[in-house]
Amino acid sequence: MRRWLPLLPNIISSIRILLAVPIALTLARHQFASTLWLFAVAAASDAVDGWLAKRFGWQSDLGGLLDPIADKLMLATVFVMLTLLGNLPVWLTATVVARDCVIVSGAICYRILLGPVTARPSMVSKLNTLCQILFILDIIAAQQFSWPRAWGVALGALVFVTVSVSGIDYVVVYARQAAEEFRSRRSSVRARGSRPA
Repeated sequence: MRRWLPLLPNIISSIRILLAVPIALTLARHQFASTLWLFAVAAASDAVDGWLAKRFGWQSDLGGLLDPIADKLMLATVFVMLTLLGNLPVWLTATVVARDCVIVSGAICYRILLGPVTARPSMVSKLNTLCQILFILDIIAAQQFSWPRAWGVALGALVFVTVSVSGIDYVVVYARQAAEEFRSRRSSVRARGSRPA
């Protein structure tokens, strides 16, 4: 039994990926109460799997891949569905999705050209994820309970700012890291070439 415990964070992340489907379906059917519960469970699972991995040392390469995929898929799904339902402006969802596409495509290119990518979410990236979650909860709760979205504009502005800043931060950090890796490899090649036969 204990040998399966280190897999718990990955299992939880996988469940969060699967939750994207029922979340999209409940939104499409305007079942906002169900969406709130499912989204709350998904958001809580993000904190739980991260805590388990760090607390017990259950980090893995697969977990480092599954966790960000689960987060991005869950949030992108909700943003796209809320936009289709007319609850979000297209430009905001396009900004959120474009940032994720840039990060994912950059990570793929880095992996192909240079090797494994070590994911280190910055503070602004974590703040962005929190803002997106709070923003989505505010919108869905407003639909369910018909209350005025007092925090909606402020949260939406925070989402846009943190999405933009974190996206630029990712590009700058990993472009610098890639440049340093290229320079290091070039130096190694030159050093080998200069050795006497």
